[in-house]
Amino acid sequence: MVDRSVRARMRVVEGDITRLAVDAIVNAANERLAPGGGVCGAIHRAAGPELARACREVAPCPTGEARITPGFRLRARHVIHAVGPVWHGGDEGEDELLASAYRSALMLAREHQLETLAFPAISTGVYGFPIPRAARIAVRTVADFLAREEYPREVLFCCFGEETARAHRAALAELAREADGA
Repeated sequence: MVDRSVRARMRVVEGDITRLAVDAIVNAANERLAPGGGVCGAIHRAAGPELARACREVAPCPTGEARITPGFRLRARHVIHAVGPVWHGGDEGEDELLASAYRSALMLAREHQLETLAFPAISTGVYGFPIPRAARIAVRTVADFLAREEYPREVLFCCFGEETARAHRAALAELAREADGA
């Protein structure tokens, strides 16, 4: 059961994750931690070439795990690179791998005592994970972690587009209904 105090530590924002002034943003990374498309490419472009060099030093990163680097030219002090799964229809452990990517990022935030952390919708772009399913996994995984941990103090789900924001808001509302016994 997730109480109101935990739910109050999570919120949905719509916009460009590279512009957020938070302790860390999460990059939806590939296993090589190389610059890619989508949110990964945007983060690398905004952070500058130093990010790619720092990523090479901590790569590779298996699916379901995360690594941390400085944020360089970003407003965020750090980038946590989390590798989510490619969607193969849901029968190849994708749900658990996605939850593991979120947990791994959260554990790094806890270890570094980061106050604020912003996640994109990991694996929902080119990796093809269905947005509503990914949003439910993200929200539940974060809520379970925050129920036990002090850090991060606040988690933002930074959604690029209304469809993704709506799915995350719906997942938060579902969590609230379950907690309130409705």
